[in-house]
Formats: sequence, structure tokens, C-alpha cells
Amino acid sequence: MKGPAIYLAQFMDDKAPFNNLNDSCKEMASYGYKGVQLPSWDARCFDLEKLAESKTYADEIKGIANSHGVEITELGTHLQSQLVAVHPAYDKMFDGFAPSKFHNNPKARTEWAVNQMMLCAKASENLGINALVAFSGALLWPFVYPWPQRPEGLVEDGFQELAKRWLPILDVYDQHGVDICFELHPGEDLHDGLTFERFLEATNHHQRANILYDPSHFIMQQMDYKAFIDIYHERIKMFHVKDAEFNPSGKAGVYGSYSSWVERPGRFRSLGDGQIDFKSIFSKFAQYNFDGWAVVEWECCLKNPIDGAIEGAQFVKDHMIIKAGKSFDDFASSGINKELNKSILGL
Repeated sequence: MKGPAIYLAQFMDDKAPFNNLNDSCKEMASYGYKGVQLPSWDARCFDLEKLAESKTYADEIKGIANSHGVEITELGTHLQSQLVAVHPAYDKMFDGFAPSKFHNNPKARTEWAVNQMMLCAKASENLGINALVAFSGALLWPFVYPWPQRPEGLVEDGFQELAKRWLPILDVYDQHGVDICFELHPGEDLHDGLTFERFLEATNHHQRANILYDPSHFIMQQMDYKAFIDIYHERIKMFHVKDAEFNPSGKAGVYGSYSSWVERPGRFRSLGDGQIDFKSIFSKFAQYNFDGWAVVEWECCLKNPIDGAIEGAQFVKDHMIIKAGKSFDDFASSGINKELNKSILGL
């Protein structure tokens, strides 16, 4: 595992130091970060079209980060990928993710989003990166709780359509050697293990369809986030280190009751302030030889983001495990001797 790294999406601003890539990398390096994950839609970080077209420009962007001892870990495509699949109920709210010329035109907005994803494949390859994070988008989310009863075949049809939209994108990513790691997230059609399995089946188990593991989204769905790693570790290619808590209430449940983040039973917290057992998570990643980046994603309803970022770097450092090069009981080894083994077995 590599790290610590941090996602810049929540920090980019029109005010210094987070109003450009150079100063953002310098600032995060001063907190102790070794990597930055970049939001692909934010022009304060880079020009996406230029990054996709020019290896020279990609080297310049990498050079900015490297000058501060920082690597670019991956690209984040949350806003563009969300628009690959949008149920009409959300059209107005999601229009803001696209340029104004595509507003009130869902078909053109989707075409723009798909093109953005294609650009991100080329941009990742130019940066020498082999994975990025995406949302699946959602056609079925309004029907996640079956009332009225869902018509027979609705879920199957929804996943077939979702796969139809993503398969051409996945194929292009395969050509560029880049994995799409879906962040399994409430509000997306891919929000837990079973929905990811439905998508895999619909995409013929495409090798580029993988997972970004973020335990915060699982604890708030009351899932076993540690067993998830045991089940899906072969598909987990990215890791967001984000804490959360779920405090059972007599008044509100996992749906949040339309409350603000502060008032919900399930809340995102800064690292170390929530309930997630990161010691076990990092141990499991060491067990399964996860070799990606540990990327802090700061989202907290209480703590100042700068404090959260500074504390987060040390938190990841304290939890990263350097795997042992030998077994702890090697000192007692009797060596390799097939004849001895046969003798011990009575053969």
C-alpha cells in the first residue's frame, strides 16, 4: 500500500492556497501527504482536454506535483460519471454538473458526460495512472424501496440499460489499460455488493469494472464493511480512507429523515472521530496484498477541513502496515527435506 494521499475535490477553492494545483500540492505536502487524487472536472487543477491530448502537458502536470514530493494517484470523475445515467426525477438537480449549454437537454448532457469519461481514460494513460474513481449513475434509485411494488423485470431492465451505457466506456478504458473503480454509494445504482454483482453480470464480468472501497458508505447502510473486503478484494483497486458513524435513534434511521448531516443518525466524520475499525481494514488490505493508494477523503459535518486533513495524514501513517518479509517463527524452521517429511508422515 502507498500513502498517505488525499482527494483534492473537497479542498479546491478560489482562495489561496487551494486555487491552483501547485500551491495545493505544496500545502498538502506540508501536512505530510505523499499523493494527491485530482478532480477531473476542476480547471484549477488542469485542462482535461489538453491532458488527454498531450503527453507533454501531462508530464508538466506530474512535474508540478513531483516538485513538492507528491505523486498524482488517480483522477476522480464523480460529477461527469454521475451523468452517464440519470433518472428524469433528478434532471434539474444534476444539470449543474454539466456546462450550462447542456442544461434542459438530458440526451446532450449524457453525450457530454460519456465524452468526458473517454477523455479521462486518455488523460489517465498520459499520466501513467492505471485506475480512476467513478459513480455509476442511477436509473433505479427512485425505486430502491419497493412501494408500490416494483413491476416484474424493472430491476433487470434497469441494469441492462446501465450496462449498455457503460460497456463502450469500459471497452475504451481497457484499450488504455485503466480500471474504472466504482464508488459504491447510496444514490447510485451501484451502492453495495449485490448491486455491483448485478452490474458485473450485465457487463459480462468486464475486467475493467472494479471497486473503490470506502467503508463510510457501508457503515451508514449497516453493512459488514470488513467482510466486504474478504468477499470482493479481487475487485478492490482503490481505497478512500473516510470515517463515519451510525448512532441508532428512536426517531430516525438509515434514510436520514430529511435531516441535515449534523442531525442524521449516520454521519461522515474526520478520521479517528467515527466508529470505523481501520486497524482491521488495513490488516485485511495487507493480508490481500492491496498495492494501491490510501487516499483520505475528508467529509465531516463537524470538524474544520484543514484540521481534518492534517490529522488524516498522520492517521493513515499510523495505520499503514509494512508486510513482514519472513514468518515470525522462521527461527524454528527445520528446513525443507522431502525425505524427512515422508518419515514424519510415516510414509
